Amino acid sequence: MHPLHRRPPRAVGCALAALAVALSSPSWAEPAPAFAALLARLGQTPALVEADALTDAAQARVRQARVRPNPIVSLEAENAFGGGPFDGYANAETTLSLSQDLELWGRRSARVGAAKAEADTAALQGDLARVEAAGRLALTYAEAEAAARRADLAQEALALAVADARAALALVEKGREPMLRGIQAESEAAAARAALEEAQAERDAAFVRLTAVALLPRPVTAVPDSLLDQSVGPASPPAVAAPAVRVADAQRTAAERRIAVERTAARPDVTASLGLRRFEAEDATALTFGVSLPLPLFDRNRGNIDAARAEYRAADARLAQARLDVDADRAAASARLSASTSRVAAADAGVAAGEEAYRLSRIGFDAGRISQLELRTSRAVLITARNAAVDARLARVRAEIDLARLDGRAPFQGNRP
Repeated sequence: MHPLHRRPPRAVGCALAALAVALSSPSWAEPAPAFAALLARLGQTPALVEADALTDAAQARVRQARVRPNPIVSLEAENAFGGGPFDGYANAETTLSLSQDLELWGRRSARVGAAKAEADTAALQGDLARVEAAGRLALTYAEAEAAARRADLAQEALALAVADARAALALVEKGREPMLRGIQAESEAAAARAALEEAQAERDAAFVRLTAVALLPRPVTAVPDSLLDQSVGPASPPAVAAPAVRVADAQRTAAERRIAVERTAARPDVTASLGLRRFEAEDATALTFGVSLPLPLFDRNRGNIDAARAEYRAADARLAQARLDVDADRAAASARLSASTSRVAAADAGVAAGEEAYRLSRIGFDAGRISQLELRTSRAVLITARNAAVDARLARVRAEIDLARLDGRAPFQGNRP
């Protein structure tokens, strides 16, 4: 006979007792702050700090664009230190002049308009970064909660497997079941223990991610504020366009303003000058004034104008694509949210049915009317139903996050930004 078949029931019972030690071990939890509290401190995350810095930089460029160019002061001396009558500085002519670029043809207004458009784009990109950061935080928070629930379910599954194994071992000792049934029960309990350890590892990793994403000072090991159980209704269409569309629209406006800047750059820079000239030989002074401008014979900035127009066409195409994507994504997110809500209700009904089926199977197994295979099947159905309920709730959270991102708001915050 194979040694496995000669394994005594007492050894199987000892192994089951060792597996059950984890069920009585004390737990320690460091709860995470509520989701709303983490949203309130979202501005401390590196992504939003970067977005705020880029917005400040764009506003600073607007202030710089309003500044007029500095005047140029020049000092020139002529007819000095030469030969003949121009020996020395007695017959020199000295000119002190001041030149100023007049910035005609709307050059300054075009520059300021382009800088304002860039600043508006940066501000909208900051809003989009805030919405995406809120969605990332909500997903990390919900995944940590789901991982904790899966670990709890795995621990419950281990408890059920150990209890079933003990019941099977009792039947083996009474001679009502062969030794193989006890060994199979021990194997199932060991598999449940391995599943528990894997679920606990996933839970710990999810809590580490939550601690990092939320910038928490201490590692957390529990999520008291549930997002999985929060029900969300069908959201009404937002009053404004989606953040991605607003960003694309602002980028198109900025590209259009750059065309105006390049057009004004094609026109000549007009510079006016005013000065004072000193004639040493006559011991007299006189005013000098003039206007200078380059002749646009070779460089008319046509290449830059064509490039700006092409960039505008590209920005306009991105805006059209963003509108199409947002419409499609919002319809899909609304459908997923509605489907996930129905899926949660169905999963909860499946859990209730699985619990009742397992209860009846256990009663029948203890009475000897149901085989161990049927008990194992009902237990597997119950475990699968409980995990499916967690998956359904996590799918509902993901659908709400996607819909909130398209609406330009934080998840689970209604119409609040």
